[in-house]
Amino acid sequence: MKKTNGKTRSAAMKRGNAPSTVDEYLAGVPEPQRTTLKKMRAVIRSLVPAEATECISYGIGGFKYKGPLVWFAAFKDHCSFFPGNSTLIAEFKDDLKGFPTSKGTIRFPVDQPLPAALLKKIVQARVKQNDLKKK
Repeated sequence: MKKTNGKTRSAAMKRGNAPSTVDEYLAGVPEPQRTTLKKMRAVIRSLVPAEATECISYGIGGFKYKGPLVWFAAFKDHCSFFPGNSTLIAEFKDDLKGFPTSKGTIRFPVDQPLPAALLKKIVQARVKQNDLKKK
């Protein structure tokens, strides 16, 4: 991944072709970030309802379920998980000790995905939030 004007660009975007699928996005991500994000993607897929869909949003991989759900991305020195609702970062602050966070981002090493149990709790909480949204 390359930073340009404060924004990260995947290999596909550097070639002038923004990815249109998560597979295309991941194909443009270097190792070890690619393997890390693939593991994260598999965990998320196993948790979301069948009607959830993968998407590219903000130039990164994500999932939609009754609206935007979660996103994940690779950067040069870290990977990030975006839970889609900043209240979850506060809610899971004790579980997130040791991971740098900001209002809407959880960062983790490029070669080590978030622990599956923690990712599971966050994704399930996020699905529940979307289930409770007014229609």
